[in-house]
Amino acid sequence: MLRDISIGMPNTPLKLLDVVALLVDKPEQRLVTGQVGTVVELLSPDVYEVEFLDSKGHTIAVTELKRADLLLLQHEAVMSGASAT
Repeated sequence: MLRDISIGMPNTPLKLLDVVALLVDKPEQRLVTGQVGTVVELLSPDVYEVEFLDSKGHTIAVTELKRADLLLLQHEAVMSGASAT
C-alpha cells in the first residue's frame, strides 16, 4: 500500500536525518512495511543507511537501503482548498 502512495512522487535524493518510511518488509532485520526510520549515512547516490528505533528509543536495526525502498516523510502543512472565514 505504501508503495502505491510513492508511485508518481518525485524520487528526490534523501539527506542526512531525513525521516523515511519503509516500503518493503525486511524480515531478516525484523522490519516491516511502514516502519519509520532516520537516514544516518549517505552511502552512494541511491543507497542510504537508515536507523530504526522502537517506541522506547532503542535501536531495532541500522541497515543499508535503496532509495526505491524508502518513502520520504515530510512535515509540511497540507493546505485544503477551503478558505478560512
